[in-house]
Amino acid sequence: MRRRRAFVFFAISVLVLFLCPWLGASPISPSDALNSSGLESKIFWQIRMPRVIFAWCAGATFGVCGMVFQAIFRNPLAEPSILGVSAGAALGAAAAIRFGFGTSFLGAALPVSAFAGSMLSIAIISALSRMVKGTKDATLLLAGVAISSLFSSLIMVFQYTGGAAETHSLISWTMGGISAVGMNDGLRALPSVIISLALAIFFSGELDLMMFGDEIATTRGVSIDRTRRLLFAGVSLSIAIVVANCGPIAFLGLIAPHAARSAAGYRHKNLSIMTAAIGGSALVLCDTAARTLLAPADIPVGIIVSFLGAPFFLWLLFKR
Repeated sequence: MRRRRAFVFFAISVLVLFLCPWLGASPISPSDALNSSGLESKIFWQIRMPRVIFAWCAGATFGVCGMVFQAIFRNPLAEPSILGVSAGAALGAAAAIRFGFGTSFLGAALPVSAFAGSMLSIAIISALSRMVKGTKDATLLLAGVAISSLFSSLIMVFQYTGGAAETHSLISWTMGGISAVGMNDGLRALPSVIISLALAIFFSGELDLMMFGDEIATTRGVSIDRTRRLLFAGVSLSIAIVVANCGPIAFLGLIAPHAARSAAGYRHKNLSIMTAAIGGSALVLCDTAARTLLAPADIPVGIIVSFLGAPFFLWLLFKR
């Protein structure tokens, strides 16, 4: 049964990657795309295809990072946006935009600032989870909500105190949006999915054991502190790269791992690949809807993902 589901999910993921570039306000036929001198060909190869590739890489990153957090914290509700990691990365990137050094240092200031913000968020959550006794679910969720609210309020301060151009840029960016012109833009999120997926697969055995608790994992030879530090750093870097390029997009890290478990089970080596496939195809579908539903207007994809993800989160919460 699971093999059949896995095959169906992979088939849908491949189909989404193949079909979505052709869809839009004006569908493009294969003959138009292959006509190198036509306008439709330029739209297909310079805008739609890079945008689909970027959306898939970003969605896969959010999904895999959410899966890693759920294993580390042994919490099925853990997810970058719920834990405040995305908000931390967004705060760092917003600070870079607000103070005008987002394009300095060879364009590295934005992801570096986002990485610093995400690491700050994880450090606070880790400290609180060690200090506060009691239910881990409640501790993590409440800490994440509090951190997200604090960081969101600081982002609003940047918006309020900035100039008209900076404020407009920050408001548009914090809604979450996919844009890419040219294949170089399309590949901006490729490093993030490579880092997160490589870490998840390399540490898949450790993640399997950590799901049973620190004591059991330690008796099986897992260095808990070292593994957590490496995973935190790698996941934070991946989230920072994506958030710096497309803004915070919530709930993908929650939806993709849970959908993947129904097909791939709980062993993280197989689960990582399935989560990446589902997360990537889900964001591609949402982005396709964002650029076609109210065409020629382009809806921020973060709005659509949140609209679908919030009911899913409530369903998970009450189901448990």
